Amino acid sequence: MNQVLVLNASYEPLNITSIKRAIVLVLKDKAEPIEVIIERRFKSEKISMPYPLVIRLVKFVKIPKGIKLRISRRAVLARDNYVCQYCGKEDDYLTVDHVVPKSRGGVTSWKNVVAACPSCNSKKGNKLLHEASMSLIRPSEEPSYIVFILLGTRVINEAWRPYLATIY
Repeated sequence: MNQVLVLNASYEPLNITSIKRAIVLVLKDKAEPIEVIIERRFKSEKISMPYPLVIRLVKFVKIPKGIKLRISRRAVLARDNYVCQYCGKEDDYLTVDHVVPKSRGGVTSWKNVVAACPSCNSKKGNKLLHEASMSLIRPSEEPSYIVFILLGTRVINEAWRPYLATIY
């Protein structure tokens, strides 16, 4: 894995960055490693350091409030953790389904779109949930800032999970 989770000074997730960028931040004393792989090391002519998985910025960076994430397939799948919200199946070919179909007055909003596997999407079709005898695993909501962070990766490193606890 060549990605590193970047935490704010307050341990809030800020970003996912490349290993090269993470090492530069650590070497410039702008960040400190929090989680590392001891067995795997970055080596240069003058230094040897453990491979970072999670780094924390030394100075606090203010996160802008009120950022609205545009609805996209990628954002919906990230919000729903790449899991069908009807049956719970993880699938590489998930679709986005309107809970209340557009043809029945539904709108494209965060509360009305969910990740769905092709079979559940097909089964539900143009019906409302009660008509299809289906229900959502969890209600859909506007995602938090953390979804911005996860858009760049599908695989979540186990070392990151404690810092991403707000969505798991």
